[in-house]
Amino acid sequence: MPTIDDVRRIALGLPGVFEKTEGHLRAPAWYTRGGLVVWERPPGKKDLAQLAEAGGSWPSGTVVAARVDGPDVKAALLETYPEVFFTIPHFDGYPAVLIRLDAIDDDLLRETIVDAWLLRAPRRIASEWLAEHGSDESMPQAE
Repeated sequence: MPTIDDVRRIALGLPGVFEKTEGHLRAPAWYTRGGLVVWERPPGKKDLAQLAEAGGSWPSGTVVAARVDGPDVKAALLETYPEVFFTIPHFDGYPAVLIRLDAIDDDLLRETIVDAWLLRAPRRIASEWLAEHGSDESMPQAE
């Protein structure tokens, strides 16, 4: 089962990624100059209230959010892996999914973070990285 340290290692293993503490929730987040890639996403009070109102609850394990390439990709991930990916009203219309770290495998986590990074990395750097790391064996690994 991946941990937040695995998220950190994968993200920081990609060119141009840096870490900083994010917003009022004081959680780690990983960025490129192009923007937010992946971040730990604890629930806020409003999130918990909205989920309870809808008859749901926040997962017990660590949750991270990752940027996705638009609503179609988001919908596909939510439909294909409902035990791994989820969303909340706060993310309506926003190109990101929430990820249950205790439900995702290392390969899917790595793929999701790399895909998020590719959306935010400068085009030249992303192209060079893809040319060099085209195979899964060369991608940053979770332990």
